[in-house]
Amino acid sequence: MSDLRFVRMGFGAEAVDYQLAWDEQRRVHAARFADEVPDTVILLEHPPVYTAGRRTAESERPLDGTPVIDVDRGGKITWHGPGQLVGYPIQKLPRPVDVVAHVRRLEEALIRTCAEFGLETTRIEGRSGVWVLGDPVEQRPALGGLSLDFDPRLADEEFDPRLNGPEYAPSNAGQRREDRKIAAIGIRVAKGVTMHGFALNVNPDNKWFDRIIPCGIRDAGVASLAAELGRDVTIDEVLPVVERHLRDVLENADLRPREIERTPAA
Repeated sequence: MSDLRFVRMGFGAEAVDYQLAWDEQRRVHAARFADEVPDTVILLEHPPVYTAGRRTAESERPLDGTPVIDVDRGGKITWHGPGQLVGYPIQKLPRPVDVVAHVRRLEEALIRTCAEFGLETTRIEGRSGVWVLGDPVEQRPALGGLSLDFDPRLADEEFDPRLNGPEYAPSNAGQRREDRKIAAIGIRVAKGVTMHGFALNVNPDNKWFDRIIPCGIRDAGVASLAAELGRDVTIDEVLPVVERHLRDVLENADLRPREIERTPAA
């Protein structure tokens, strides 16, 4: 079963409740493991919801007690909601699974998608997802009237942007000309089959991210296609482009098991 199928589960007024989509992921995951269905990508929008991966710290959750759904994927806390295209690739990979290679393939498809809309994006070493690079630090505007030399984030690992006004808010990273994430990726692999996936910010209200520490990253922010391009961009426009690039990357990938270094016997 090498053909890749896409399932458009629900968008706009038919956005899919997170728990319902999670249940559907598990159903398709079990069917894929049993070779009853081909590799499948579920695409949808969610109503507003915060989800927390296994590594999320308490200090990164909403301060106002907003409910958070704890999930079994990697990564930390993020937000899903209107204007964000979410994809859950459920794909069988050779064992031992090369998780990093799978993440890189998802990033590549999204980088190509952004490029097709005229936006240059990239990876950042040590940080998963797809990023819009900011200006060099010395060229960025001062924060709150202070020189960058006094940026509290540089000296305080526990600096909390949620308590320090809009100039530090993740949604304003573009105005600060900092690095900003346009697509988040968090996956899980069980029985050699992937689940969870990516969230591409098309035209959401990024202020939802200001209630949390998105992905646990305090010195960068979030972006969207619409904001970066300075024009309206819709899910309907982006959906077929994402599907095309996912198909090209995932179907043509040279899937190989992760290499294991073996220590010679003494």
